[in-house]
Amino acid sequence: MKTICGIDCSGCGFKGSCKGCTETDGHPFGGDCIAAACYKAGGEDCFIAYKKRLIEEFNSLGISDMPTITTLSQLSGAYVNLEYTLPNGQKMKLLDDKKIYLGYQVEKANSDRCYGLVADNSHLLVCEYGCNGAEPEIIIYKKRESI
Repeated sequence: MKTICGIDCSGCGFKGSCKGCTETDGHPFGGDCIAAACYKAGGEDCFIAYKKRLIEEFNSLGISDMPTITTLSQLSGAYVNLEYTLPNGQKMKLLDDKKIYLGYQVEKANSDRCYGLVADNSHLLVCEYGCNGAEPEIIIYKKRESI
């Protein structure tokens, strides 16, 4: 499967439902892909600068027990779109299963839980969860400044 950004999709668990990156002009699951948009707008340099800016944004959040973020990966919305229980008991998902986001998972210091980080052009999300995404909690969900 050919990609715009050069990522190796052979190990992806969603490749059976993927329509291909180059075949769909950067919308393999029907939604936007940050990496494809960057590569189409300015190539690899654009993508590297975009990731660097996102890493800086995540690190500037000041979450005390979150390790310093050094990298981000392309992640399918279907994989990272967890269902959160709001204070009023309502359950809600914040992401779009069809989009490709940039994000990462890091272990929470002195805990058996992890932080999940996800971003697109408009929002940053940091959540905390247990094994296999159990009991997710929103730590920060904020609108990004214009880029």
